[in-house]
Amino acid sequence: MQYQISKKAPSYKTVSNGVDCRCCCALLVLLLSILPTGCTGLRSGSLPAYGEGRPAKTEISAVPFYAQSEHQCGPAALAMLLRSRGISVTPEELESEVYTPVRKGSLQTSLISAARRHGRIAYPISGIEAMLTEVADGHPVMVLQNLGLSWYPMWHYAVVVGYDLPEDTIILHSGKTPREHLSFRVFKNTWLRSGYWGLLVLRPEEFPATADEEDYLMAVLGLEQARQWTAAVTGYQTALARWPGSLGALMGLGNSFYASGELTTAEEAFRQAARLHPDSGPAWNNLAQVLMEQGRGEEALDAARRAVALNGPMMDLFQKTLEEIQSRFPASPREKKESP
Repeated sequence: MQYQISKKAPSYKTVSNGVDCRCCCALLVLLLSILPTGCTGLRSGSLPAYGEGRPAKTEISAVPFYAQSEHQCGPAALAMLLRSRGISVTPEELESEVYTPVRKGSLQTSLISAARRHGRIAYPISGIEAMLTEVADGHPVMVLQNLGLSWYPMWHYAVVVGYDLPEDTIILHSGKTPREHLSFRVFKNTWLRSGYWGLLVLRPEEFPATADEEDYLMAVLGLEQARQWTAAVTGYQTALARWPGSLGALMGLGNSFYASGELTTAEEAFRQAARLHPDSGPAWNNLAQVLMEQGRGEEALDAARRAVALNGPMMDLFQKTLEEIQSRFPASPREKKESP
């Protein structure tokens, strides 16, 4: 019997609030015309001041545009991001992956899962500063807007491809309009209603400009869950280049190698994790597992006993690993020597 290899992973932050995207644009012009426009004087709705390395204006020209058909803003927005990151796919091809007919739209979780199935990192972001920073770094951002009102929502996905701070405008691929220039006040009001939900789609070797270690590792873990082992390996190696010795990255790297049948490289990752983090029970347990599967009973017993000695919330799993090793190698040379 094989046991699941445990992994050191932080708890996953909630990405989707269950909002579906109903891309109804018939009332768009009317509703935008009655959105709050703020007051003269203090411009609280203005874009943040530029500086600190951020250009005053920028536009990502390499993002293709797909005009959306009815209710298909989700597939269109995702296709734009995937195509910008080397995946040849159309909105029509993505429709079956992300579109929910009963909701007449696409859930955020469906878009994230689809990006991962195509071997790309889906990295959620939130907030104006994060969005501007990513766009300035060349990363288009999918955003979820409510183009309607609280009592008549019109959910819509668009892709931010640029901004112009002096002109207070955001540049989006949206609906049937490429490079739409939208006033920041209107954009902020419509984006605020989704809680400023945004999404990056990146190659595994790319890094978000606003990367947080925990969030990035969870995004790469999504590639594991999608069984995109090669992409996951690259993502974890990218993380280790940024955060050398990261326990989460080493465990994820070992798990991905293990899942793809590469036991030697999995052993190397788990051994490094155990060496750098000797108090990690999961690192010793996983090392014991791969050593056992390579027929190295004595070394496997050593590692398994280290995991059990550390105790912890995964003690039951550690004990099962130890018992399996003992059943496979009931009389290792050292055990015979230590027997009374």
